[in-house]
Amino acid sequence: MMRFTLSRILLVKALLILSTAGADRQVFAETNSAPQQTSRPNILLCVSDDHSWRHFGAYGDLAVKSPAFDRVAREGVLFQRAYTACPSCTASRSAILTGQPIWRLEEGSVFGCTLPRKFDVFPVLLQAGGYHVGWTGKGWGPGNLEPGGWNGEYPQGIPYNKLHVDKTEIGLRVSNFDYAANFASFLKDKPRDTPFAFWCGFTEPHRGYAAGSGLRAGKKLADAGLPGHLPDQLEVRSDILDYSLEIEYLDAHLGRMLRSLEQAGELDNTLVIVTSDQGMPFPRSKPTLYDIGTHVPLAIRWPARVPGGRIADDFVSLTDVAPTILEAVGVEIPLAMTGRSLIRLLTSEQSGQIDPSRTWIVTALERHGPYRRGDVGYPCRALHTEQYLYIWNINPERWPAGDGEFNSYIPARNPYPEIDPGPTKDYLIQRRDDPAFARYVELAFGKHPAEELYDAVRDPDQLNNLADKPEFEQIKRQLRDQLEEYLRQTLDPRVRGENPFDQYRWDRRNSFQSTFGVPARPAAPIK
Repeated sequence: MMRFTLSRILLVKALLILSTAGADRQVFAETNSAPQQTSRPNILLCVSDDHSWRHFGAYGDLAVKSPAFDRVAREGVLFQRAYTACPSCTASRSAILTGQPIWRLEEGSVFGCTLPRKFDVFPVLLQAGGYHVGWTGKGWGPGNLEPGGWNGEYPQGIPYNKLHVDKTEIGLRVSNFDYAANFASFLKDKPRDTPFAFWCGFTEPHRGYAAGSGLRAGKKLADAGLPGHLPDQLEVRSDILDYSLEIEYLDAHLGRMLRSLEQAGELDNTLVIVTSDQGMPFPRSKPTLYDIGTHVPLAIRWPARVPGGRIADDFVSLTDVAPTILEAVGVEIPLAMTGRSLIRLLTSEQSGQIDPSRTWIVTALERHGPYRRGDVGYPCRALHTEQYLYIWNINPERWPAGDGEFNSYIPARNPYPEIDPGPTKDYLIQRRDDPAFARYVELAFGKHPAEELYDAVRDPDQLNNLADKPEFEQIKRQLRDQLEEYLRQTLDPRVRGENPFDQYRWDRRNSFQSTFGVPARPAAPIK
């Protein structure tokens, strides 16, 4: 048993630029048969960066206008309960590529390390199966692929990052990659009669933002989707509107990519998947196992085989993406992939709960950044069900948001460095001694107990921990046992009391090289 412990003008300019720019296998017993079709589908996988599930128009967000994502959702399947495997970019992307939970991926489980070449990744398997494979923007990472044995290759295929936008004309602090133009360049290079697979890694809405850009673009403070763990203040709402504007920016690129596919006559035979790697970059969101950190958007469109206009309530993991793609194209799914193909859900004509076995999901975290003494992480595991969220914090004596004592080795300009710098974090830190904000400060920066239990229905923001209440002891025990059994089946070292993860060292010098298709220098020894 485990012991658980822009101004509107600038926005119009941006849109004008955008519109004109050139246990194993459900021991995982589910079997996946190759689809019967005459033409293998293309694959377009779009992954945003630091983007919680509720922040697209299709999910009811009033502050975000997202016609492209909403189209994918309307003409395909909109998933209400999709979860990242890990709310940390490197590990999340490792899990998406390999179809495995992070604890099975060695160095691929932690920020800034590497992804061992021995793990099968779906783009390489597609390339071996005759696909034209490429990517733009943010790929796997941050990390250095060279120590993992990639030798100048990338897990997502050939990088297409040469075409850029003029950020000074856009007026936003976004990436200078012209994602849609790079995708069009990739399509131009595709050999005739060859199917393609493309990974588009948006860096938005990762921080930082152009402060006040949302308000200047005409967004309303009242429309900001404010989580319950953040104070209802102008500065916080404005920060959320800035975040929302960057989501609109990436959505405009998605719209251009869909138009490129339409013009090429390829859209309806392209499996389009749009999701995010983890939750929003705000306090108590990324990188935590609360829903705001792990619950991500997901919409999938493929008219050739998928009946549209449906909403799925099934729990799905981003580890399911790889086996879904492989099954769709008829490539054998490696036995090591514990993720479960979504083809059964996609090809169904039902809405709601489609697969009765998909009523829970497990998420995990090891180390998001080297932000504690000894570069140790904040390991935790969570079980999400329809009613409850159960979290096991393996080292509750550590600071979840990074070492935050203002006299610690963390520079005073950025305490609690697991939380990205920004107006909301600054607002809370400046009021850390104000009793009126004590609850919000504690939720953002405080330590967590060994066990947490939340009623996700009555308490969707997960603010009221029930773990120590006697009336919930039996429920807690049941969820603990269910989580432990799954971790044992999938060979999590933590459930055996082992910790191989803290030995994996962050390659400070090269960790952002491979992420954007830049060859990394040989890794320097970590002293």
